[in-house]
Amino acid sequence: MSTNRISQLQAYLSATPNDPFLHHALALEYVKLEDDATAKGHFEQNLSGHQSYVATYYHLGKLLERAGNTAEAISIYEQGMAVAKQAGDNHTYNELQAAYEDLAY
Repeated sequence: MSTNRISQLQAYLSATPNDPFLHHALALEYVKLEDDATAKGHFEQNLSGHQSYVATYYHLGKLLERAGNTAEAISIYEQGMAVAKQAGDNHTYNELQAAYEDLAY
């Protein structure tokens, strides 16, 4: 099922290549397939072009944690908290803060 969903998302992405939701959705599909390298690429594309897409920070941080990149995950959580705070997104801020504290302390 994931490969079919990936194909659909890639088709949508070819029409709108800069859509942060599509990159995020694709990254999550690749996470399900345990293709973290491809997932990371889509998350990083969001961060390079859509820093305000706050959901990316949590999921990228979790991916980095699984890979054992603790320092990088902490940095991503910190960046995400700053973006969420600036956007007034308290829910995402709290999720990022909890992930950060679980990892940093």
